[in-house]
Amino acid sequence: MAAVYQALHRRVSSLVCRLHSTYVRKMRYLNQLKEDDSLCRQAQTSGTFYLFHNLSPFLQKVGKKYLVPQLSAAEMKGILEKFQEAEQWIEKSVLIGCSDEHRPCFALDLGALDKSVIESELQGSFTDLRKALFVLDGKDSPLLALAQSLLRWHDSHQYCSKTGQPTQKNPAGSKRVCHASGVTYYPQMSPVVITLVSNRSRCLLVRQPSFPPGMFTALSGFCDLGENVEEAVRREVAEEVGLEVESLRYSASQHWPFPSSSLMIACHALVGAQRAEISMDTLELEEARWFGMEEIVEGLKREPSSSKQDDGSFLPWFPPKQAIAHQLICEWVQQQTAQTA
Repeated sequence: MAAVYQALHRRVSSLVCRLHSTYVRKMRYLNQLKEDDSLCRQAQTSGTFYLFHNLSPFLQKVGKKYLVPQLSAAEMKGILEKFQEAEQWIEKSVLIGCSDEHRPCFALDLGALDKSVIESELQGSFTDLRKALFVLDGKDSPLLALAQSLLRWHDSHQYCSKTGQPTQKNPAGSKRVCHASGVTYYPQMSPVVITLVSNRSRCLLVRQPSFPPGMFTALSGFCDLGENVEEAVRREVAEEVGLEVESLRYSASQHWPFPSSSLMIACHALVGAQRAEISMDTLELEEARWFGMEEIVEGLKREPSSSKQDDGSFLPWFPPKQAIAHQLICEWVQQQTAQTA
Protein backbone atom coordinates (compact mmCIF):
# COMPACT_ATOMS: atom_id res chain seq x y z
CA MET A 1 0.00 0.00 0.00
CA ALA A 2 2.86 2.37 0.81
CA ALA A 3 4.24 1.85 -2.68
CA VAL A 4 0.85 2.81 -4.19
CA TYR A 5 0.74 6.03 -2.15
CA GLN A 6 4.29 6.89 -3.17
CA ALA A 7 3.51 6.34 -6.84
CA LEU A 8 0.37 8.47 -6.56
CA HIS A 9 2.35 11.19 -4.78
CA ARG A 10 4.96 11.19 -7.55
CA ARG A 11 2.26 11.52 -10.24
CA VAL A 12 0.56 14.42 -8.43
CA SER A 13 3.92 16.12 -7.83
CA SER A 14 4.82 15.70 -11.49
CA LEU A 15 1.51 17.24 -12.60
CA VAL A 16 1.92 20.22 -10.25
CA CYS A 17 5.47 20.70 -11.50
CA ARG A 18 4.34 20.72 -15.12
CA LEU A 19 1.58 23.25 -14.38
CA HIS A 20 4.02 25.43 -12.51
CA SER A 21 6.56 25.15 -15.29
CA THR A 22 3.97 26.33 -17.83
CA TYR A 23 3.45 29.51 -15.83
CA VAL A 24 7.18 30.02 -15.26
CA ARG A 25 7.96 29.55 -18.96
CA LYS A 26 5.22 32.00 -19.87
CA MET A 27 6.49 34.67 -17.47
CA ARG A 28 10.06 34.24 -18.63
CA TYR A 29 9.02 34.46 -22.27
CA LEU A 30 7.18 37.72 -21.59
CA ASN A 31 10.24 39.06 -19.82
CA GLN A 32 12.39 38.12 -22.82
CA LEU A 33 10.05 40.05 -25.11
CA LYS A 34 10.41 43.11 -22.87
CA GLU A 35 14.23 42.89 -22.80
CA ASP A 36 15.00 41.70 -26.34
CA ASP A 37 13.88 44.27 -28.92
CA SER A 38 14.52 42.08 -31.96
CA LEU A 39 12.59 39.17 -30.43
CA CYS A 40 9.66 41.48 -29.68
CA ARG A 41 9.60 42.85 -33.23
CA GLN A 42 9.53 39.29 -34.50
CA ALA A 43 6.66 38.49 -32.12
CA GLN A 44 4.65 41.38 -33.55
CA THR A 45 4.51 39.52 -36.87
CA SER A 46 2.81 36.48 -35.31
CA GLY A 47 0.92 37.93 -32.34
CA THR A 48 -2.66 39.08 -31.87
CA PHE A 49 -3.86 42.65 -31.36
CA TYR A 50 -6.51 44.44 -29.33
CA LEU A 51 -7.55 47.68 -31.02
CA PHE A 52 -8.25 51.03 -29.33
CA HIS A 53 -9.21 54.45 -30.63
CA ASN A 54 -8.37 57.32 -28.28
CA LEU A 55 -8.22 54.76 -25.44
CA SER A 56 -11.64 53.24 -26.24
CA PRO A 57 -11.49 49.48 -26.97
CA PHE A 58 -12.99 47.93 -30.08
CA LEU A 59 -15.97 45.62 -29.44
CA GLN A 60 -18.16 43.45 -31.62
CA LYS A 61 -21.73 42.47 -30.78
CA VAL A 62 -22.60 38.86 -31.55
CA GLY A 63 -26.22 38.14 -30.67
CA LYS A 64 -26.71 39.53 -27.17
CA LYS A 65 -23.04 39.26 -26.25
CA TYR A 66 -20.21 41.74 -26.67
CA LEU A 67 -16.85 40.32 -27.65
CA VAL A 68 -13.33 41.75 -27.86
CA PRO A 69 -11.82 40.50 -31.14
CA GLN A 70 -8.13 39.66 -31.22
CA LEU A 71 -6.87 40.47 -34.69
CA SER A 72 -4.02 38.51 -36.21
CA ALA A 73 -0.97 40.29 -37.60
CA ALA A 74 -2.27 39.59 -41.12
CA GLU A 75 -5.66 41.12 -40.30
CA MET A 76 -3.93 44.13 -38.80
CA LYS A 77 -1.88 44.58 -41.92
CA GLY A 78 -5.06 44.43 -44.03
CA ILE A 79 -6.65 47.20 -41.96
CA LEU A 80 -3.56 49.41 -41.88
CA GLU A 81 -2.97 49.09 -45.62
CA LYS A 82 -6.02 51.30 -46.04
CA PHE A 83 -3.95 54.03 -44.45
CA GLN A 84 -0.43 55.25 -44.96
CA GLU A 85 2.64 54.17 -43.01
CA ALA A 86 1.20 50.82 -41.91
CA GLU A 87 4.49 49.43 -40.61
CA GLN A 88 5.06 52.43 -38.36
CA TRP A 89 1.68 51.86 -36.70
CA ILE A 90 2.58 48.31 -35.65
CA GLU A 91 5.65 49.71 -33.90
CA LYS A 92 3.37 51.79 -31.70
CA SER A 93 1.77 48.69 -30.18
CA VAL A 94 2.43 47.60 -26.59
CA LEU A 95 2.81 44.09 -25.20
CA ILE A 96 0.05 43.11 -22.74
CA GLY A 97 0.43 39.34 -22.39
CA CYS A 98 0.66 36.00 -24.14
CA SER A 99 -1.15 32.67 -24.27
CA ASP A 100 0.11 29.47 -22.64
CA GLU A 101 1.33 28.54 -26.12
CA HIS A 102 3.49 31.70 -26.14
CA ARG A 103 1.42 33.58 -28.69
CA PRO A 104 1.98 37.22 -27.72
CA CYS A 105 -0.84 39.72 -27.41
CA PHE A 106 -0.46 43.43 -28.15
CA ALA A 107 -2.62 46.54 -27.88
CA LEU A 108 -2.62 49.33 -30.44
CA ASP A 109 -4.33 52.72 -30.34
CA LEU A 110 -5.35 54.01 -33.77
CA GLY A 111 -6.65 57.32 -32.50
CA ALA A 112 -5.08 59.32 -35.32
CA LEU A 113 -6.90 57.28 -37.97
CA ASP A 114 -10.49 57.53 -39.21
CA LYS A 115 -12.59 55.62 -36.70
CA SER A 116 -15.53 55.07 -39.05
CA VAL A 117 -13.37 53.28 -41.62
CA ILE A 118 -12.10 50.79 -39.04
CA GLU A 119 -15.54 50.21 -37.52
CA SER A 120 -17.07 49.62 -40.93
CA GLU A 121 -14.32 47.23 -41.99
CA LEU A 122 -14.45 45.15 -38.78
CA GLN A 123 -18.20 45.41 -38.13
CA GLY A 124 -17.98 46.74 -34.59
CA SER A 125 -17.53 49.91 -32.58
CA PHE A 126 -15.05 51.62 -30.28
CA THR A 127 -16.66 51.85 -26.84
CA ASP A 128 -15.75 53.80 -23.71
CA LEU A 129 -13.98 51.38 -21.36
CA ARG A 130 -16.23 52.20 -18.39
CA LYS A 131 -19.26 51.19 -20.45
CA ALA A 132 -17.46 48.17 -21.88
CA LEU A 133 -16.84 46.76 -18.39
CA PHE A 134 -20.60 46.47 -17.87
CA VAL A 135 -21.14 44.27 -20.94
CA LEU A 136 -17.98 42.13 -21.09
CA ASP A 137 -17.21 38.97 -19.19
CA GLY A 138 -14.38 38.80 -16.69
CA LYS A 139 -11.92 37.18 -19.10
CA ASP A 140 -11.33 40.22 -21.30
CA SER A 141 -11.71 43.00 -18.72
CA PRO A 142 -8.27 42.74 -17.01
CA LEU A 143 -6.40 42.78 -20.32
CA LEU A 144 -8.37 45.78 -21.59
CA ALA A 145 -7.71 47.61 -18.33
CA LEU A 146 -3.99 46.86 -18.58
CA ALA A 147 -3.90 47.85 -22.24
CA GLN A 148 -5.64 51.18 -21.71
CA SER A 149 -3.42 52.06 -18.76
CA LEU A 150 -0.24 51.29 -20.67
CA LEU A 151 -1.38 53.15 -23.79
CA ARG A 152 -2.36 56.17 -21.68
CA TRP A 153 1.00 56.12 -19.88
CA HIS A 154 2.90 56.23 -23.19
CA ASP A 155 0.71 59.05 -24.46
CA SER A 156 1.48 61.15 -21.36
CA HIS A 157 5.21 60.37 -21.13
CA GLN A 158 6.43 61.30 -24.59
CA TYR A 159 8.87 63.87 -23.21
CA CYS A 160 11.56 63.70 -20.55
CA SER A 161 10.70 65.58 -17.35
CA LYS A 162 14.40 66.43 -16.88
CA THR A 163 15.42 67.66 -20.34
CA GLY A 164 12.13 68.21 -22.18
CA GLN A 165 13.47 66.06 -25.03
CA PRO A 166 11.36 63.33 -26.68
CA THR A 167 11.49 59.87 -25.09
CA GLN A 168 11.51 56.68 -27.13
CA LYS A 169 9.54 53.56 -26.27
CA ASN A 170 11.00 50.08 -26.63
CA PRO A 171 9.09 47.65 -28.91
CA ALA A 172 7.32 45.96 -25.98
CA GLY A 173 6.24 49.27 -24.48
CA SER A 174 7.63 48.30 -21.07
CA LYS A 175 9.72 51.49 -20.79
CA ARG A 176 10.65 54.80 -22.40
CA VAL A 177 14.18 56.20 -22.64
CA CYS A 178 15.46 59.76 -22.94
CA HIS A 179 18.68 59.40 -24.89
CA ALA A 180 19.66 62.99 -24.11
CA SER A 181 19.78 62.39 -20.35
CA GLY A 182 20.02 58.60 -20.20
CA VAL A 183 16.94 58.48 -17.94
CA THR A 184 14.70 55.41 -18.29
CA TYR A 185 11.02 55.71 -17.39
CA TYR A 186 8.88 52.73 -16.37
CA PRO A 187 5.08 52.56 -16.09
CA GLN A 188 3.87 53.00 -12.52
CA MET A 189 0.67 52.47 -10.57
CA SER A 190 -0.73 54.64 -7.78
CA PRO A 191 -1.88 52.80 -4.62
CA VAL A 192 -5.53 53.41 -3.74
CA VAL A 193 -7.43 52.09 -0.73
CA ILE A 194 -11.06 51.12 -1.35
CA THR A 195 -12.98 50.41 1.82
CA LEU A 196 -16.39 49.03 2.61
CA VAL A 197 -17.33 50.55 5.96
CA SER A 198 -19.88 48.73 8.12
CA ASN A 199 -21.30 48.87 11.63
CA ARG A 200 -22.11 45.14 11.52
CA SER A 201 -25.80 45.39 10.51
CA ARG A 202 -25.37 48.02 7.76
CA CYS A 203 -22.74 49.03 5.25
CA LEU A 204 -21.90 52.51 4.03
CA LEU A 205 -21.84 53.42 0.34
CA VAL A 206 -21.23 56.75 -1.36
CA ARG A 207 -21.57 58.50 -4.67
CA GLN A 208 -19.71 61.38 -6.32
CA PRO A 209 -21.27 63.99 -8.63
CA SER A 210 -19.50 62.44 -11.62
CA PHE A 211 -21.11 59.00 -11.10
CA PRO A 212 -23.91 57.74 -13.37
CA PRO A 213 -27.33 58.40 -11.78
CA GLY A 214 -28.12 55.94 -9.02
CA MET A 215 -24.68 54.35 -8.71
CA PHE A 216 -23.20 53.90 -5.24
CA THR A 217 -19.86 52.35 -4.35
CA ALA A 218 -17.36 51.90 -1.52
CA LEU A 219 -15.17 54.72 -0.21
CA SER A 220 -11.83 55.10 -1.97
CA GLY A 221 -8.84 57.40 -2.00
CA PHE A 222 -5.18 57.59 -2.91
CA CYS A 223 -2.56 56.68 -0.33
CA ASP A 224 -0.58 59.69 0.83
CA LEU A 225 3.20 59.65 0.75
CA GLY A 226 4.54 57.87 3.83
CA GLU A 227 1.27 56.14 4.73
CA ASN A 228 0.72 52.43 5.12
CA VAL A 229 -2.57 50.84 4.07
CA GLU A 230 -4.09 50.91 7.56
CA GLU A 231 -3.33 54.60 8.00
CA ALA A 232 -4.74 55.44 4.57
CA VAL A 233 -8.01 53.60 5.31
CA ARG A 234 -8.48 55.31 8.68
CA ARG A 235 -7.70 58.76 7.23
CA GLU A 236 -10.00 58.39 4.19
CA VAL A 237 -12.94 57.23 6.31
CA ALA A 238 -12.39 60.09 8.77
CA GLU A 239 -11.99 62.71 6.02
CA GLU A 240 -14.88 61.70 3.78
CA VAL A 241 -17.62 60.55 6.17
CA GLY A 242 -16.40 61.65 9.62
CA LEU A 243 -16.24 58.16 11.15
CA GLU A 244 -13.50 56.52 13.20
CA VAL A 245 -12.44 53.00 12.20
CA GLU A 246 -12.25 50.52 15.06
CA SER A 247 -10.80 47.60 13.10
CA LEU A 248 -10.09 46.65 9.50
CA ARG A 249 -9.09 43.64 7.44
CA TYR A 250 -7.61 43.22 3.99
CA SER A 251 -9.73 41.55 1.30
CA ALA A 252 -7.97 41.61 -2.10
CA SER A 253 -6.34 43.87 -4.68
CA GLN A 254 -7.03 44.78 -8.29
CA HIS A 255 -5.49 46.87 -11.02
CA TRP A 256 -7.93 49.58 -12.08
CA PRO A 257 -7.34 51.86 -15.09
CA PHE A 258 -9.28 54.86 -13.75
CA PRO A 259 -8.45 57.68 -13.42
CA SER A 260 -5.05 56.64 -14.77
CA SER A 261 -3.55 53.41 -13.43
CA SER A 262 -4.24 52.42 -9.86
CA LEU A 263 -3.62 49.46 -7.60
CA MET A 264 -6.88 49.11 -5.67
CA ILE A 265 -6.27 47.71 -2.18
CA ALA A 266 -9.63 46.50 -0.90
CA CYS A 267 -10.45 46.40 2.81
CA HIS A 268 -13.39 45.98 5.16
CA ALA A 269 -13.56 48.52 8.00
CA LEU A 270 -15.70 48.33 11.12
CA VAL A 271 -16.97 51.39 12.98
CA GLY A 272 -18.79 51.49 16.31
CA ALA A 273 -22.55 51.13 16.12
CA GLN A 274 -22.93 53.97 18.63
CA ARG A 275 -20.78 56.32 16.53
CA ALA A 276 -22.35 55.81 13.10
CA GLU A 277 -23.60 59.33 12.36
CA ILE A 278 -22.24 60.39 8.98
CA SER A 279 -20.58 63.77 8.53
CA MET A 280 -20.02 63.95 4.77
CA ASP A 281 -17.30 65.90 2.98
CA THR A 282 -19.43 67.75 0.42
CA LEU A 283 -16.39 68.74 -1.64
CA GLU A 284 -15.72 65.07 -2.44
CA LEU A 285 -19.11 63.38 -2.19
CA GLU A 286 -22.65 64.01 -3.36
CA GLU A 287 -24.24 61.45 -1.06
CA ALA A 288 -23.19 58.98 1.63
CA ARG A 289 -25.58 56.72 3.52
CA TRP A 290 -26.08 53.44 5.29
CA PHE A 291 -27.61 50.48 3.46
CA GLY A 292 -29.33 47.53 5.11
CA MET A 293 -29.06 43.94 3.97
CA GLU A 294 -32.31 43.89 1.98
CA GLU A 295 -31.48 47.06 0.05
CA ILE A 296 -27.99 45.76 -0.77
CA VAL A 297 -29.35 42.47 -2.10
CA GLU A 298 -31.85 44.29 -4.29
CA GLY A 299 -29.17 46.70 -5.53
CA LEU A 300 -26.90 43.82 -6.56
CA LYS A 301 -29.69 42.44 -8.76
CA ARG A 302 -30.52 45.79 -10.35
CA GLU A 303 -29.19 46.80 -13.77
CA PRO A 304 -28.31 50.45 -14.45
CA SER A 305 -30.91 50.61 -17.22
CA SER A 306 -33.71 49.54 -14.85
CA SER A 307 -32.91 51.89 -11.97
CA LYS A 308 -34.86 54.93 -13.22
CA GLN A 309 -38.31 55.38 -11.69
CA ASP A 310 -41.41 57.07 -13.08
CA ASP A 311 -40.81 60.21 -11.04
CA GLY A 312 -37.31 60.62 -12.54
CA SER A 313 -35.41 59.45 -9.47
CA PHE A 314 -33.04 56.48 -9.52
CA LEU A 315 -32.92 53.37 -7.37
CA PRO A 316 -29.44 52.44 -6.08
CA TRP A 317 -27.25 50.14 -8.14
CA PHE A 318 -23.63 49.08 -7.70
CA PRO A 319 -20.43 48.71 -9.76
CA PRO A 320 -20.12 45.80 -12.23
CA LYS A 321 -18.88 42.36 -11.24
CA GLN A 322 -15.42 43.12 -12.66
CA ALA A 323 -14.91 45.90 -10.09
CA ILE A 324 -13.44 45.05 -6.71
CA ALA A 325 -16.09 47.23 -5.04
CA HIS A 326 -18.65 44.67 -6.19
CA GLN A 327 -16.59 41.93 -4.55
CA LEU A 328 -16.45 43.85 -1.26
CA ILE A 329 -20.23 44.28 -1.24
CA CYS A 330 -20.80 40.59 -2.00
CA GLU A 331 -18.39 39.59 0.78
CA TRP A 332 -20.35 41.71 3.25
CA VAL A 333 -23.60 40.02 2.18
CA GLN A 334 -22.02 36.60 2.61
CA GLN A 335 -20.77 37.53 6.06
CA GLN A 336 -24.18 38.82 7.13
CA THR A 337 -25.86 35.71 5.78
CA ALA A 338 -23.44 33.43 7.65
CA GLN A 339 -24.02 35.28 10.92
CA THR A 340 -27.81 34.95 10.70
CA ALA A 341 -27.80 31.32 9.54
